[in-house]
Amino acid sequence: MKSLTPIDPERRLASLCAEHLTLRAGTRTLLEDFTHTFFPGEIWCVAGPNGAGKTTLITTLAGLARPAGGRVQVDNEDIEAWPSAALARRRALMPQTSHDAFGASVLDVVLLNRFPHLTGWGWEGQEDRAAAQAALKLVGLEAFAARNVLSLSGGERQRVALAAALCQEAPLLLLDEPLAFLDWHHQIECMNALVRWTRALPRTVIFSCHDLNLARRFATHALLLEGNGASHAGAARDVLTPGLASRAFGYPLVLIEQGGYEALVPAWPGAPSAS
Repeated sequence: MKSLTPIDPERRLASLCAEHLTLRAGTRTLLEDFTHTFFPGEIWCVAGPNGAGKTTLITTLAGLARPAGGRVQVDNEDIEAWPSAALARRRALMPQTSHDAFGASVLDVVLLNRFPHLTGWGWEGQEDRAAAQAALKLVGLEAFAARNVLSLSGGERQRVALAAALCQEAPLLLLDEPLAFLDWHHQIECMNALVRWTRALPRTVIFSCHDLNLARRFATHALLLEGNGASHAGAARDVLTPGLASRAFGYPLVLIEQGGYEALVPAWPGAPSAS
C-alpha cells in the first residue's frame, strides 16, 4: 500500500489531543500519563491484549467517559466544552457492539447518523440520502439499501455500522473493533475504504484491532497498550515489532518475510524470544 502523502505539521490543525491522560479500571491502571496529538491524514491502530484498555481509551477519546487524569481536546478545545451536536459533527464513534432492536431498511439505519446535520423539522434531505448511499457504496453494500437490517448476517451488520459512522461525515472517526465478524476479504475491503476516506480531505481515523498484520499493512501509526499503564506510540512498523508485541501480549512473536511480504506470527515451541 502506498503511504499517505505527508502533511506539513505547521499547516494542519490537530484533530485530537490527549494530554497527560490516565485511565483506570477499578484499582488497575490501564494507561498512565499519556500525551499525544493525532493529526489529519493519519490512521491509528490501537492494539493490545484483552483488557488492556482499548475500548476504554476510544470511549474516553470520544468524550463519552471521563479519564482518571488528564484531558482530551478536539481542535484545541476541551472535549467537555463542545456542545453535543457540534461535537457529533466533528467526531463519529462506532462502538464495539451495536444492537438493531427493530426492523428497518439498511438505508434508514445508516441515515440515523445524519441526525447532527439535520435542521428545521429534522427531515432528511437529498444531501443526507446521497451521503448515506455514498457510505454504503464505500463498504460495498449499495445493493443492500432496501434490505431489512434484521435479515443480515453479523458481518453484514458490522459493515452497515461502519457505513453509518462514515455517513456522519465527521473528520475524526473512532472505531472500536470495526473488523469484528468480517472475513479476510471484507476486512481488507473495509480497510481500503478507510484509507480512501482518510485521504479525501484528509481526515483522522483511530481504530482498535487484534490483527497486528492488518494494522502493519494499513495503519500509518499504532498505539500499543500493555494494560499496566505503559504504552508505545509511533509509526506502525516501529511500534508493532516482535519485541514490543511479545512484551505486550505476553507471548513470543516472530517476524517472517517471504516474497516481499512480512507477517508477525506466534513463535513455535522452543524458538528464541523476539529481540
